[in-house]
Amino acid sequence: MKKELQPGTTAEFTVTVTEEMFPVFDGEVIHPVLSTVSMIYYMEKAGRYVLLPHLEEHEEGSGFGIEVKHVGPAVAGQKVTFRAVCVEVTEKRVVCEVTADTSCNCVGVGLFTQAIFNKGDMHRRFQKLQAEIDEKNNQN
Repeated sequence: MKKELQPGTTAEFTVTVTEEMFPVFDGEVIHPVLSTVSMIYYMEKAGRYVLLPHLEEHEEGSGFGIEVKHVGPAVAGQKVTFRAVCVEVTEKRVVCEVTADTSCNCVGVGLFTQAIFNKGDMHRRFQKLQAEIDEKNNQN
């Protein structure tokens, strides 16, 4: 990982809540607000934006852990700003505080940890797992 990635590095962007972001189970909209799943997606995306410019060519990051609290609503048409601030960097991990805020309230807070891998090792691991699954499926 490049040395420029330090605690304090930040990424931020804003999205507008749409109906596609509502929580839906078995085809039924539960609440007409930003779902926890959608909030987590954008929190992870913000964390990824912190990491991306600092990866070496042979490296890749992957979600390793997330701890999130969904503390407030965001309704359709409302703008939500997602922010990730790097709070810890090691050789194998990057931890970001992640937030989701509207102009009216806090929507979510948490920590997002990314693991850093060698791209080649990661690719080989995925290929091996896929081959094992394909073999099991072909036996059935």
